[in-house]
Amino acid sequence: MQQALQAFPTMRPVSVWQWSPWGLLLCLLCLLCSSCLGSPSPSTDPEKRVGSQGLRFRLAGFPRKPYEGRVEIQRAGEWGTICDDDFTLQAAHVLCRELGFTEATGWTHSAKYGPGTGRIWLDNLSCSGTEQSVTECASRGWGNSDCTHDEDAGVICKDQRLPGFSDSNVIEVEHHLQVEEVRIRPAVGWGRRPLPVTEGLVEVRLPDGWSQVCDKGWSAHNSHVVCGMLGFPSEKRVNAAFYRLLAQRQQHSFGLHGVACVGTEAHLSLCSLEFYRANDTARCPGGGPAVVSCVPGPLYAASSGQKKQQQSKPQGEARVRLKGGAHPGEGRVEVLKASTWGTVCDRKWDLHAASVVCRELGFGSAREALSGARMGQGMGAIHLSEVRCSGQELSLWKCPHKNITAEDCSHSQDAGVRCNLPYTGAETRIRLSGGRSQHEGRVEVQIGGPGTLRWGLICGDDWGTLEAMVACRQLGLGYANHGLQETWYWDSGNITEVVMSGVRCTGTELTLDQCAHHGTHITCKRTGTRFTAGVICSETASDLLLHSALVQETAYIEDRPLHMLYCAAEENCLASSARSANWPYGHRRLLRFSSQIHNLGRADFRPKAGRHSWVWHECHGHYHSMDIFTHYDILTPNGTKVAEGHKASFCLEDTECLEDVSKRYECANFGEQGITVGCWDLYRHDIDCQWIDITDVKPGNYILQVVINPNFEVAESDFTNNAMKCNCKYDGHRIWVHNCHIGDAFSEEANRRFERYPGQTSNQII
Repeated sequence: MQQALQAFPTMRPVSVWQWSPWGLLLCLLCLLCSSCLGSPSPSTDPEKRVGSQGLRFRLAGFPRKPYEGRVEIQRAGEWGTICDDDFTLQAAHVLCRELGFTEATGWTHSAKYGPGTGRIWLDNLSCSGTEQSVTECASRGWGNSDCTHDEDAGVICKDQRLPGFSDSNVIEVEHHLQVEEVRIRPAVGWGRRPLPVTEGLVEVRLPDGWSQVCDKGWSAHNSHVVCGMLGFPSEKRVNAAFYRLLAQRQQHSFGLHGVACVGTEAHLSLCSLEFYRANDTARCPGGGPAVVSCVPGPLYAASSGQKKQQQSKPQGEARVRLKGGAHPGEGRVEVLKASTWGTVCDRKWDLHAASVVCRELGFGSAREALSGARMGQGMGAIHLSEVRCSGQELSLWKCPHKNITAEDCSHSQDAGVRCNLPYTGAETRIRLSGGRSQHEGRVEVQIGGPGTLRWGLICGDDWGTLEAMVACRQLGLGYANHGLQETWYWDSGNITEVVMSGVRCTGTELTLDQCAHHGTHITCKRTGTRFTAGVICSETASDLLLHSALVQETAYIEDRPLHMLYCAAEENCLASSARSANWPYGHRRLLRFSSQIHNLGRADFRPKAGRHSWVWHECHGHYHSMDIFTHYDILTPNGTKVAEGHKASFCLEDTECLEDVSKRYECANFGEQGITVGCWDLYRHDIDCQWIDITDVKPGNYILQVVINPNFEVAESDFTNNAMKCNCKYDGHRIWVHNCHIGDAFSEEANRRFERYPGQTSNQII
């Protein structure tokens, strides 16, 4: 026995060895089978993983990449799917490991990769993410489901295999031809036509290359699907005689025929179609290549030469918009009802409804229908739920839907979309150099025409967050974390010429070309490559929003003695007339209110400056992380400013958070400052500088305006909701504040009515 113990010097004998002879005998028997003193670590080979015996997994559906698809499980010799009810990223992690990948990067619902067939093996699947097998997760039980295949779940795995993984556990979809990609090829002038290409021959990419489609039986429904895939909302008739004549003079390689779409499909692969066999000698007899002509949306009409057609249509205010997206054509869906914008609940949200939204906004069909507030949570009303579109509707409001109450849905269930966009090639005319990663660097742009193209730099004068936002958008890298005016620490290589200066953007442009700039006359105050523009991009950003109702509820007037305002005066929180006041005698009249600032974005809001550069204010005994965090203004109805105030961010912290969100930032003990996603920072009405000095304001009707992050120092996904306005009446003694709202919460007409508001003649607010 002693020899046996010496064979395992690192093992500690447990108490059963010390007290039980039966335990010693049992251990000797165990040693003979090499499994007594410890269980082996779980194998990374999925075929040997505990709990996976008897189950096989595969990714199915289309269109997809090798590491994504509809999850299918084989149990008892029968393949089946998983319902998306209660499906989470944690469940996707477990399933991706079952499939031999290291982890999941996302998951899909509503049969994004097409509906499966057979059994629905699992429903209400609940995993923590650490399980070794899906059998360890909670569910309703094998084969017990109330779902249909329209609710099949899919996963998107990280394209990285587990060490030692054996492919025998992943059974690929039965190998058959499928359309991998679609494009329009101009019949003439290929490579010389302006982008986006809107008319030409339909070509599909098959495993052996690009092929044309036979036009026999080709319909407007087919064109509608192809145009939608390529980012165009609609199609128009083509000159068939011209293309038929042209086809007789050209050689064609047909790979597809018999295409029959309903018109609501999001991808050509979902249509009924037939492939030519390799031994088919007569292909498309008596026919020609299919041709489509697509109509671009308003954003892309100018570059394709169809601006005149677009402008001829009557333009009214849109009743649908996207918010919070990092790229054009994606975001949280918001709809206009009773002059107020609100969100859409994700119940029953699918590709058909998402495609209606995308086409209504001038994009193509939907690439993805998003649920679970993937594009950030909205605030305010939720207008629609259980939207069921056929895909043929011209507006989301034409689809059957349910009007909901506050109890039916929460903003954690806000629906979103990702739309197909036309290819414009804009990302080929801009690049980053010298950065530590592909998301940062000095901005270089391409200028000139054919034969004279050259790369150059942008002058850093006045370059800021808004300009950087446009640059990152054009690069396809999302939002801008920072817009940099000095880039001496990034090597510029052999590019030293400054070719663009005076760039001023509103932040909504698609490319830097659309921003105002000096043109060919370059003017730069600070010359040299060290003072050229740079960016740091990010796929996520914060989004600050003021709780307008709280401002209205807490507003009041205080006459505060001057001897209590020395610190406030030092921090410039009083009107300029306070400098000539008879200190310390007299008082200042202050309009006080609380401000509760929520972060509804997808990244924490952090001060631009690090702690090493925060400024200490001795009087109040705290650091300022941002000199100006908010502007407070009193305006006349015509917009003239009569009083102003500002608030420095002396303490950005998580005052409160949503139920499932933990606080991350706290000011105490020189802690990190910021506002976590899903949290809010509360500046109470009774703290210094949380006011506007209205001592010099005459009685009358005014507008109270509060603007967060007014200088765009910190990047946000949406700056249009940073301003809040209220109507207010001041009679010289009291003030009435009402009709407070976020700047983009109302319709354009409602905002015009607000601006034209004549004011109150009494204190009776109707």
